[in-house]
Amino acid sequence: KGGKPITALPSTTSKGLPRIVPFINKGAAVDTGRYNARYVVTEYGIADLLGKTGRQRAESLIKVCHPDHRDKLRYEAKKVNIL
Repeated sequence: KGGKPITALPSTTSKGLPRIVPFINKGAAVDTGRYNARYVVTEYGIADLLGKTGRQRAESLIKVCHPDHRDKLRYEAKKVNIL
């Protein structure tokens, strides 16, 4: 009671692939809904997603993803008019 949902993860896999991605693969399992996520924590910081718009959520997540993958996330977000 009174807890907050926190997702903590490294920003990349052991192979250097990003864990924060613009889209999930078709058929991939999702274990938490978009609006059930409050905090996403990586070694690059904490994204507080509560009450944010899609644009604000994208910006917050880009800030905590690995720097090598930020430009790709921004590009993909702009393609679908989120940024």
